[in-house]
Amino acid sequence: MDRRSFFKKAGTASAGAVAATALAAPAIAQENPKIAWRMTSSFPKSLDTIYGGAEDIAKHVAAATDGNFTIQPFAAGEIVPGLQAVDAVAAGTVEAAHTTSYYFVGKDPTYAIGTAIPFGLNSRLTNAWYYEGNGNKLMNEFYATQGMYALPAGNTGAQMGGWFRKEINTLDDLKGVKMRIAGLAGRVMEKVGVIPQQIAGGDIYPALEKGTIDAAEFVGPYDDLKLGFHKVAKYYYYPGWWEGGPTVHGFFNLEKWSSLPKHYQAALTDACAFANTNMLAKYDTKNPTALKQLVAEGATLRPFSQEIMEACFQAATGIYAEISGTNQYFKKIYDDQTAFKRDAYLWMQLSEYTFDTFMMIQQRAGKL
Repeated sequence: MDRRSFFKKAGTASAGAVAATALAAPAIAQENPKIAWRMTSSFPKSLDTIYGGAEDIAKHVAAATDGNFTIQPFAAGEIVPGLQAVDAVAAGTVEAAHTTSYYFVGKDPTYAIGTAIPFGLNSRLTNAWYYEGNGNKLMNEFYATQGMYALPAGNTGAQMGGWFRKEINTLDDLKGVKMRIAGLAGRVMEKVGVIPQQIAGGDIYPALEKGTIDAAEFVGPYDDLKLGFHKVAKYYYYPGWWEGGPTVHGFFNLEKWSSLPKHYQAALTDACAFANTNMLAKYDTKNPTALKQLVAEGATLRPFSQEIMEACFQAATGIYAEISGTNQYFKKIYDDQTAFKRDAYLWMQLSEYTFDTFMMIQQRAGKL
């Protein structure tokens, strides 16, 4: 073999390999850019399950992008107060937020539907409406007008009806009660005589303790036990008819979301879907044990009377009609969800309801 020819060819090959490497590195960097986001939560770190949704999103996004796309969660108050989370996202102060949209019903009542409205959908049907119905599409048409894009990123399941310092047996017992309650539920309760208060989760206990409020709803046994509400309000009512399947969302600045590479958008979408499923699984696991402990420590369980439930249902229906008369986004989304709910509950009462009722009867008979 001609040594000169060999080394010449070898040198050419090496140069080509170097050139290919030089070209590949920037190409890979362009496809997988280093992006760092901040995500403000509306919840304190002490509420590990609901705050944990933001942590789940961050972990899964980082894992799916080899650490090139990172999201750092911040608890309520570390960057902005919990009730200013979406304002920070819309303004570009942060790229993302993990919060419930109904906290911002004062900006537009349409925000309420994003989380839950009184006598709306349960958690299973909420997910069905978002993922297979028109929920995601319609809500994001609205959120786009607010400068944001959002994805379901948590669900607590049907919540409890809250803590009261006195028994509530009739509609008259609700008159004048100052209650911490979020979203459109506050307007419904106002119709039956309650004085609604919007208070962030971390401020509820001192308000109850001082008597600034007479009642408060938050989530359910696991979180409520952590917050110690049973120490300052004895009566624990159910169900939380205003939150049959409340969604916690990941909110993203629309410009920042749109500028993400498509595979980063996919990673973030999948991460939010995991957070959504995982949060519900955690609450369904932790709430039974917490409920037993609350009762052991003095909490008294009480159901809302049929009279109260019926009156609130009628009040809610009237409010939706009022809002729909002046708000096109609310009407479009509410009408779609109502049509979905009407059909969905036909199926649920044949299958889920009948099965669950039978199993609960067995439990009460001591057979489980």
